[in-house]
Amino acid sequence: MKNKLLIYTNNSSRSRLVKEEFLRKAQAKGLHIVDDQDSPDYIVTIGGDGTLLQAFHQFQAYLSQAQFVGIHTGHLGFYTDWQPQQMDELIQFLSQPKGQSITYPLLQVTLRYKDGKKESLLALNEFTLRSNKGTIVSEVFIKDYFFETFRGDGLCVATPTGSTGLSKSLGGAVIHPRLDALQMTEMASINNRVYRTLSGPIIIAKDEWIKLIPIADKTAFSLSVDHLHYEDKAVQAIRVQIAQERIAFASFKHLHFWNRVEGSFIGRKY
Repeated sequence: MKNKLLIYTNNSSRSRLVKEEFLRKAQAKGLHIVDDQDSPDYIVTIGGDGTLLQAFHQFQAYLSQAQFVGIHTGHLGFYTDWQPQQMDELIQFLSQPKGQSITYPLLQVTLRYKDGKKESLLALNEFTLRSNKGTIVSEVFIKDYFFETFRGDGLCVATPTGSTGLSKSLGGAVIHPRLDALQMTEMASINNRVYRTLSGPIIIAKDEWIKLIPIADKTAFSLSVDHLHYEDKAVQAIRVQIAQERIAFASFKHLHFWNRVEGSFIGRKY
């Protein structure tokens, strides 16, 4: 039985042209193109990393069965392995029996509201807690042990793959995704004779978690899970940990992690 493909693209003219060509060639090979009501074997994104991130959030119901494949037509290509000119090779690969995959860890973000209700969200890259205006104050726990009271612009908790994004710009380490760990970095923390924080990134093991309790009466705050933003939520506490779910990428032609890092940040070596 031929593999089933779900195609997700951004709205750029280039991506639309690539999608038309891809559909024509895939159908000629007998591949089945399905919509989001069916269960795909592969989720093929056409665009950049932002497009793949949107597809991840839209199709989380298929994480346990589908492998992601990215065709790069955008500006950032950390998650996207394929160029449009390699389409024939990609379609030949997708025509074969479903192969092995490489999986990356995700964040589980659990929000507890003041009315006692809970909401669980998944993040591919990072979760952030930020002030809308002024300084945010939040108690920080590791597992259930009090660690510090943070004062500053905000906090970022990232996955290993997310460690190459916002977390890196905040001074965090780049973490290989084989390590099931999460990393918390600070945004402009206040450190003086009265207020103290660690003032550096911390890396948490997979069997631990970070709990944040914002002091809501100090300043308004907002939350983000990857590119999704939540304003004025009546959140009492946030728990962030490594999720049981993982995201799978088709392993054929999947670049080594450090090759991706070198290509994204360093470029040609002399």
